[in-house]
Amino acid sequence: MIRPDPAPPAPVAVVGLGADGWEGVPEAARDALRAADVLIGGPRQLALLPPDCGGERIAWPSPLRPAVPRLLAAHAGRAIAVLASGDPMFYGIGRALTEELGPGALRVLPHPSSVSYACARLGWPAEDVEVVTLVGRKPGRLAAALHDGRRLLVLSAGAATPAEVAALLRDRGFGPSRMRVLEQLGGPTERMTDAAAADAWELPPGDALNVVAVECRRAPDALRLGAVPGLPDAAYEHDGQLTKRHVRAATLGALAPAPGELLWDIGGGSGSIAVEWLRTHPSCRAVTVERDPVRAERIGRNAERLGVPGLGVVTGAAPAALGELPRPDAVFIGGGLTAPGLLDACWRALPAGGRLVANTVTLESEALLADAYRRHGGDLVRLAVAHAVPVGGFTGWRQAMPVTQWAVQKTADTADSAGTAGAEL
Repeated sequence: MIRPDPAPPAPVAVVGLGADGWEGVPEAARDALRAADVLIGGPRQLALLPPDCGGERIAWPSPLRPAVPRLLAAHAGRAIAVLASGDPMFYGIGRALTEELGPGALRVLPHPSSVSYACARLGWPAEDVEVVTLVGRKPGRLAAALHDGRRLLVLSAGAATPAEVAALLRDRGFGPSRMRVLEQLGGPTERMTDAAAADAWELPPGDALNVVAVECRRAPDALRLGAVPGLPDAAYEHDGQLTKRHVRAATLGALAPAPGELLWDIGGGSGSIAVEWLRTHPSCRAVTVERDPVRAERIGRNAERLGVPGLGVVTGAAPAALGELPRPDAVFIGGGLTAPGLLDACWRALPAGGRLVANTVTLESEALLADAYRRHGGDLVRLAVAHAVPVGGFTGWRQAMPVTQWAVQKTADTADSAGTAGAEL
């Protein structure tokens, strides 16, 4: 007798809840919660459920992410419902569940997000608003979103976040920015504060469930930071080891960052190349390798101040320090080109389509780049910048040291033979 295949497991229900609690849950989501054998969520969310949701209630432990596979495996075969705040797929638990189970194993029943509510209350078109979450993230990342005239919604980590946002705005030259705090959005105790400048922010901490609305206004004397590579040199703390503004812009153009890509920045100096790579898109990633501990600490400070505190800083000498790094999409070599094996190691690490850009001002390193260009093609250019300076009562040009730059994209042919291609360099 042929036995029928067992029925596939029921999808995990992922139900969004708002500050309005059970009253705001649609009937389809209520049915999923009543039918669940297991209810997983935060203590606040679990407390919102009525008694007729009779499943076993389990609060997420901390840290949450490592517990996801363990809890799901422990209750395999049972009807599971996971509770989320608002829209589970917007900075919520839905991401972790999708990564663990795949989208086909989930039934997501969203609630309006706090961002939707905030835009509705403020009269802000959602497509014109940038959202920055500080939940489980460093406040410094907000700095990358600060541009005069922009509207931001900051997802708070708790009651102290509004004051932290105000302090950061003041520190980064955006003290005139107008702030509002929106609490318990969609719930019976919803509240929105009056607008106040970050310079004059004195409100005490309020409800932990809040969103901060910011209308960015730059102080007249604050340094202007644009949205494209080539920030002013004055934006960086440095000891002279800095890829200067115009060369930096040309270098980032050759590196061609795209969302989600990873950069190795070798010989970080002040970290300017990695910092501006990261500022091109929030999903970009970068690791900088710097052998000088003092400079490595300085790179961290520059990254924090310029809104990309997620920059990884490895203190060590390349190529030895490269062995444990994840495979890059692009490599920039700004120092140490003459270190034995460095260029070889970077070339071998690149996948097909990966880019390598190297800058130098010395004849010895220039000879290495000329040989690499002869063997592998790409573009070999010399970048020369001159600045107007006073000459007595007149004005003349002062030439900076010219920079030789080799930029190349690795092809599928050279990737296939990566084991020998590196040796040819």
